[in-house]
Amino acid sequence: MLPNFDYVRPRTLKEATDQLSGEKDVIHAGGTDLLGCLREGVFEAEKVVSLTGLDGLRGIEETADGGLRIGALTTISEIAQSRLVSGKYPGLAQGASEVASPQLRNQGTLGGNLCQKPRCWYYRGEFDCLRKGGPKCYAVGGESQYHCILGGAGCYIVHPSDTAPVLVALQAEARIDGPKGKRKVPVSELHVPPSRDPRRETVLERDEILTEVRIPPPSSSLSTSYRKVRARRAWDFALAGVALAIDFRDDTARSARVVLSGAAPVPWRSEEAESAISGAAITPETAEKAAEAAMRKATPLKDNAYKVPLFRGVIAEELLRAAETTG
Repeated sequence: MLPNFDYVRPRTLKEATDQLSGEKDVIHAGGTDLLGCLREGVFEAEKVVSLTGLDGLRGIEETADGGLRIGALTTISEIAQSRLVSGKYPGLAQGASEVASPQLRNQGTLGGNLCQKPRCWYYRGEFDCLRKGGPKCYAVGGESQYHCILGGAGCYIVHPSDTAPVLVALQAEARIDGPKGKRKVPVSELHVPPSRDPRRETVLERDEILTEVRIPPPSSSLSTSYRKVRARRAWDFALAGVALAIDFRDDTARSARVVLSGAAPVPWRSEEAESAISGAAITPETAEKAAEAAMRKATPLKDNAYKVPLFRGVIAEELLRAAETTG
C-alpha cells in the first residue's frame, strides 16, 4: 500500500522547482520507478510534485545544428519509435526499445530512465545498506550474481538505464533547471559514482529538474549501436550491455566511444577498449583485444565472475558487427 502524501501538479517549471523545497518532496514523471519505491519503502515522500502538466518538457525535435533535443517527459516508446532518432542515432532507438516491457516503455520517460533508483535487492529490501545510510554493502559476502564488476568502491549496484550508456557514447548533454538557474551537464558526468558519494545517483540537487537532453549532430560516418544481454527477453535489466559510437573512415575506426551497461554503478565508459580500436581496422584480433582491455580492471564478487567472459563476448561481437555493417 502506498503511504499518504500531498500531490501537486504545477503549471510552470518555476512552480515545480518552488514546490521542491522540503527534504521529502519528490518528482513524479512517468511514475514507473517512483511508485515502486514508495510501495517498497525505499524512501518516504511527504509531497509528490507531478511534472505531467509541463508540456514543454515533451517532444523530439531537430536542433539548428542538426542534432536533437529530447524533452525529459518524452516517453521511452516515443524515442524507440521516432524516425528522427533512428535516422540519426540508431543506437539510441535500440537502447530505448530494450527498456523493460512495452507497457513500461509507454509510461516511462527519458528523464526517469536516466534518474531511476538502483535495482539492487538489498537496497530495495529491508536492509540498512550503505546507499541508504547504513554501515555496509550487503552484496559483499551476500548474493551478488547481478552486481557490478567495475567501479564498485564499497557499493556494488549496477546502473539500470539502457538509454544512459548510449547518450554517454553520443556525448549528449543534460539540461537542468532549478531555483539557482539553468545549467548544462554532460550525461557522462550526470551520475555519481559511489567513490564520490554512495548515497547519490545523480548530480541533481533536491530542488532541480532535468528538463531535456541535447545530442550533438552525428557525422556522416558515425556508427551507433546498443546490445543488451539479459536473463529474459523482457522486463529484465542488463546482465551485460555495450553502447558503441564509432566514427569510421573506410574500415578504420577514427575514434570510438565504448560504454558498458550492467557493469558498474554508473554507465561505464571503457577508455581501454576505445584505445585498442581507435586508429585501427576492426578485425577479430582487434575486437578481441578491445574486449580483453575492457575487462582488465574487473573485480567480480563471489557470484558474478561469469560477467567477465560474457562482457568479452558481447563487446567483441558488437565491434565486429559494427565493422561489418559499415563495410
